[in-house]
Amino acid sequence: MNSTKLPLVLLIALLLFSCNRSTGQSNAPPDLSDTIDRHAREAFVEDYWRFIFEQAGLPDRFARSIIISVLDSPEFVMELLGILEGDPYLYLLVDKQNPLPMDYEPDDLIALTAGGSFRITRNDLTLRTIPARSLEEMARAARADGVVLTVGSAYRSGPRQAEIYDWNVRTYGQEAADRHSARPGMSQHQLGLVVDFSPIEDSFAQTPASAWLVENASRFGWSLSYPDGYEHVTGYRWESWHYRYMGRDITSFIDNYFDGIQQYALQFIQVWQQQ
Repeated sequence: MNSTKLPLVLLIALLLFSCNRSTGQSNAPPDLSDTIDRHAREAFVEDYWRFIFEQAGLPDRFARSIIISVLDSPEFVMELLGILEGDPYLYLLVDKQNPLPMDYEPDDLIALTAGGSFRITRNDLTLRTIPARSLEEMARAARADGVVLTVGSAYRSGPRQAEIYDWNVRTYGQEAADRHSARPGMSQHQLGLVVDFSPIEDSFAQTPASAWLVENASRFGWSLSYPDGYEHVTGYRWESWHYRYMGRDITSFIDNYFDGIQQYALQFIQVWQQQ
């Protein structure tokens, strides 16, 4: 069997297995075998999902809530299947353990230009086509609320990221550099889906732009990659300015089931696919 299709088969089986209890229309009282079958289904579903979450290194609170959701409704599974039908780079896990090839470059990069709803700090910024359009839409909505978004960094090639990382090591030392700068191949920027809003420094968190993004970015398909207090999960210190475009379906999935923590959702998706 094709390994990429195995999870789909399992999920369909789980859907039928776990939701079967709600499809019966008989008014007859359940007998003992029905009760045993229900408990067996629930135990099977719980064991399967707990295994996936343990492999992904996720907190138990997520496993518990998702197990309840899966037992009650096919909604979680159907949302996941919908996500996996889309562009795989939108949910690709790129971090210190999962690098991109150094020569990877998206084939639909376009230049970000001045004159739209957002500002740019440089004239050499590029982004993939769909996130660029989404950025314009989001910036237009921000302007309607009296907030101006300024882009300070976007796509970076593998070699360019190597230059940035080497500079950080020379300037701050290896340990400090690894907390805020990705090694070449390990940067989300190489996906062409990421924007660093300006100013690219801790003070951004105190700006109206940051406050607006915290409240609104996910409804336009953008997700904060490195939230405060999750360095032990993401591998990087808080970057209030670093947002990754993932599409509305994925950011809704992250918000609804993973408390808005992008890294947890991507780790889950990766492990589920591998299994």
